[in-house]
Amino acid sequence: MFNPQENLTAFEDKVWLASPTMHGEELDYVKKAYETNWLSTVGENINELERLVCEKAGCGYAVALSSGTAALHLAVKLAGVKPGDKVFCSDMTFDATVNPVVYEGGVPVFIDTEYDTWNMDPAALEKAFALYPEVKAVVAAHLYGTPGKIDEIKDICDRHGAVIVEDAAESFGASYKGKQTGTFGAYNAISFNGNKIITGSSGGMFLTDDSEAANKVRKWSTQARENAPWYQHEELGYNYRMSNVIAGIVRGQMPHLEEHISAKKAIYERYRDGLKELPVSMNPFDADNSEPNFWLSCMIIDETAMCRQVRGECDVLYQPEHGKSCPTEILETIAKYNAEGRPIWKPMHMQPLYRMNGFVTREGDGRAKTNAYISGGSLGRDGMPLDVGMDIFHRGLCLPSDIKMTKEQQELIIELIRSCFD
Repeated sequence: MFNPQENLTAFEDKVWLASPTMHGEELDYVKKAYETNWLSTVGENINELERLVCEKAGCGYAVALSSGTAALHLAVKLAGVKPGDKVFCSDMTFDATVNPVVYEGGVPVFIDTEYDTWNMDPAALEKAFALYPEVKAVVAAHLYGTPGKIDEIKDICDRHGAVIVEDAAESFGASYKGKQTGTFGAYNAISFNGNKIITGSSGGMFLTDDSEAANKVRKWSTQARENAPWYQHEELGYNYRMSNVIAGIVRGQMPHLEEHISAKKAIYERYRDGLKELPVSMNPFDADNSEPNFWLSCMIIDETAMCRQVRGECDVLYQPEHGKSCPTEILETIAKYNAEGRPIWKPMHMQPLYRMNGFVTREGDGRAKTNAYISGGSLGRDGMPLDVGMDIFHRGLCLPSDIKMTKEQQELIIELIRSCFD
């Protein structure tokens, strides 16, 4: 019997999870910034990039910043978060979604995930408002480029008088019911980090339809200088503006956004088709209402096909078993052949930094359960795990999703995954 783990040699060039894909126009705009000597935080590249993003996203105003985190920070500040204020936040996400709340002295309360999209569970959010009716801000992320049920989340927030900060860092170009993500909240953020769907090596963007908010962000992001002939400061500012050089890179990437999305979708579909006979499924999305940007292709192993896996704070152990596998075994196997995958984002309520914060599931609230999670866990009335984010983290993984990965390389990765279940 052919065993790929015994017969394959490692990829000569590493297959990355997601790396920048450059086209050439980027260098032209960077060169133009150099030749005109506009290298700092003003210039044609910034102005044109803001226009292009507004046009694509369908928002009124865009402000180019140094990172998506900077955009989220200023969005949280605009949302009026003050020291001691509780803020509802997506639980299964990168901590950059949550940290800006703490920058302003807020206290994150984490909302559990739902299986349909791997994003914030509207039912848990509704429960959270019953528990904490004083909350007036919600930070909601779209995971791995897949839109959450943002219309339901918005309806709940509107009824409770809460402001939405939309973290669309991973989902630029994705849409929900025909509307681009990054436009559902009062204040929104996208990212151009090196691994995103388009990149500037760094950088991000604040999006809004509120002209006053956009002007505030422009001021705050350039150290909050007042309109005076000297450096006059009346409020706290930040060094958050994007440089004209970085804007040139992103400007050169913008015409290729749809091309990148198409390539990412093809990768997702090849995994879906190649793994369909295994006891696994791909990261889900609402096909009737949403169009992801397919930034990362992920998979989750059926509970009955999980071998024993135990995770501590920084270490993990697993016990191989015929016909079964686990994320750790698969990630270690593809790594041997020079391909990069990743675990699913570890939920925020499981992180040492935040494990004492509030955490709300659709059937109640509680503290984080032990990080040494093996399988199963408490079940709700519907027979599903109470802690959905922990369950997805336990059984899920991110697959190599680099646009430059060839079909042949992806087919070999699929064979390696299949071999883990032999």
